[in-house]
Amino acid sequence: MVVLSAEQIRAWDEYTMQHEPIASIDLMERAASTCYHWLHKNHYLPNSFAIFCGKGNNGGDGLALARMLSKGESRVVVYILEFGHKGTEDFQLNLASLHNTEAEIKFIQTPEQLPFLDPREIIIDALLGSGLNRPIDGFTSNVVDHINRSGNEVISIDIPSGLFVDRSSKGNQVIKANHTLAFQCQKPAFMVADNAQYFGKVQILNIGLHPAFLETIQPAFNWIDLEFIKRIYKPRNAFSHKGTHGHALLIAGSYGKMGAAVLCARGCLRGGTGLLTVHIPRSGLDVMQIAVPEAMCDPDQHEEVNGIINTELKKYAVIGAGPGIGTGYETAQLLEEIFSSYQRPMVLDADALNLIAEKNFHDRIPKGSILTPHPKEFERLFGSSDNDFARIEKAVSHARSLQLTIVLKGHHTFIADPHGNGYFNSTGNAGMATGGTGDVLTGLITGQVAQGYEPASAAILGVYLHGAAGDLAASHLSQESMIASDIVDHLGMIVIP
Repeated sequence: MVVLSAEQIRAWDEYTMQHEPIASIDLMERAASTCYHWLHKNHYLPNSFAIFCGKGNNGGDGLALARMLSKGESRVVVYILEFGHKGTEDFQLNLASLHNTEAEIKFIQTPEQLPFLDPREIIIDALLGSGLNRPIDGFTSNVVDHINRSGNEVISIDIPSGLFVDRSSKGNQVIKANHTLAFQCQKPAFMVADNAQYFGKVQILNIGLHPAFLETIQPAFNWIDLEFIKRIYKPRNAFSHKGTHGHALLIAGSYGKMGAAVLCARGCLRGGTGLLTVHIPRSGLDVMQIAVPEAMCDPDQHEEVNGIINTELKKYAVIGAGPGIGTGYETAQLLEEIFSSYQRPMVLDADALNLIAEKNFHDRIPKGSILTPHPKEFERLFGSSDNDFARIEKAVSHARSLQLTIVLKGHHTFIADPHGNGYFNSTGNAGMATGGTGDVLTGLITGQVAQGYEPASAAILGVYLHGAAGDLAASHLSQESMIASDIVDHLGMIVIP
């Protein structure tokens, strides 16, 4: 699956009509039929429906669905926004067909005509669709507000009306849907937290758009799902040994924060690194050797912080740094020393990122490195953003200019690679919003780099596996009771066919 822009979605429709070939009215029928079958499968039929339609193609989808619902013995009332124009040709054809059913058709054009909505009615939003290019206003805004205030269950066709597909909708009047029946592909609008209150549960419905179209474009963003992962995953050679899978160094922990180091180390080992050395404060030596016996330890000369490293860094395939290290003077000097002497890609998280921001070390990060900030850490590194889309654009820009991979953590974690490509992750859940899960991710990604994955691929694979383990943990436990160790414990159960 892919994540496409509004223009690419429109072009895919056109390509399908030209190359299948299929008439636009028949493609609309196919889309409406797919929605009807989803409603049937999910036990919405028969029922009472209030369908709100504009006069564009999204409204045409709504009219076609209204006809199917009415013939299927549901009570249907259709409310059409009247602005004095006929609407698209396909809208008019579907309106003519609807007159041959039991559905009620009402044209509304003033706030006084807004209907009373029975609480039992299911509202279908077919007002505007994905072609929206400006915020809604006027009477349409009144309609959206009326629907949102009703308290009824709302199902949007393709995208909630008022929501832009591929740019910020902050300040827009937008339908708040319980379900969104989106056609064919994911949309950028569904990826960002700013829009979470609008789209509810997104169902991607296959309406049979021509698959060859995807070979003609560069998608706006890539969608990291199992099919994507299977293209980059490298199964182990039967004759490999521990040296084949790399030697990773983690710099983690400080007095009182050895848990971060333990979680990071466990994530790295479960991620598949052949050998792991952990550089920790001297006071954490017993903790690490007892909690993670598979890891070798390189204790710092300092008792409570990491500040001096005497081991030869060149022997490590990758260095991961940051979880629990603090931002003290000694640790800042250590990070600066590593940047000066180690030129391979690193994985940098947590306090390593905070030190980079504080000391303005951005240009000293080794090329190809992977940064894994949450939104606040990203803001410290690169400045504030007005909205989620601006933050994504900033991540893409800085990843390209600094030649890094940036993992911007969130519900659909976003990854920007050095070539200007962007990726959204499909796995993970709200149960992972708990302390320590980021430490596990740092170790997991470090483990992928150690095994020889190119940095962007390592980040993609690590993020996917991290979320998949979280999903598996949630299915066995509950989101509320999950802790970071549960993610580590379920990593080994993830199977890539």
